[in-house]
Amino acid sequence: MAQDDALDQAYGGLDIGRKVQELREKQQLTIMDLAAKTGLSRSVLAEIESGEVIPPVAVLLRLAKTLNVGMAYFFQETAVTDKVSVTRKDQRIRIRRRPHHHEGEVDYIYESLETKKPDKHMEPLYVEFQPMKTGDMIFSTHEGEEFVYLLEGKLEFRSHERTEILAPGDAIYFESDIGHAFRGLDNKAARAIVVVWNRL
Repeated sequence: MAQDDALDQAYGGLDIGRKVQELREKQQLTIMDLAAKTGLSRSVLAEIESGEVIPPVAVLLRLAKTLNVGMAYFFQETAVTDKVSVTRKDQRIRIRRRPHHHEGEVDYIYESLETKKPDKHMEPLYVEFQPMKTGDMIFSTHEGEEFVYLLEGKLEFRSHERTEILAPGDAIYFESDIGHAFRGLDNKAARAIVVVWNRL
């Protein structure tokens, strides 16, 4: 429970919901406008803005593109304009769904490996995919392409057309506009480096 509380506090410090709301209002969009542009429901957007829901990566990417910012905007305190950006291990913030999660939220933990550069084209992430039953897997889609390199554990990738099992050292690259889902196998979390390229 203490770990969940610590993760919850770490997420709270980011204030993703407030940033979404500020960007939306700055662009003179209503929640209904943003729902129409992103394809997300009004209720989900309201829960994100209020901090009740922690958006998964695919949703953050969609929000970032619609609101004309990089995904790093939601993680950073200050942006850098240097051509080189270094993110130290202790500067990363773990994001996971809260203990009082909502039905249908993706169950994984992720960390942005670069939190400062606002205009990058790739989003590098460290992701822990939780074990679950096949029926609990939630498929997501977003624009762009995705690369996953498995560090630890055993990972199942599913699309509507195929299933692949990855072992440490294996990698998979796919176009992320296909419905896709992951789960850790053998009742253990699978840990991976994930790089998402979001088409602009």
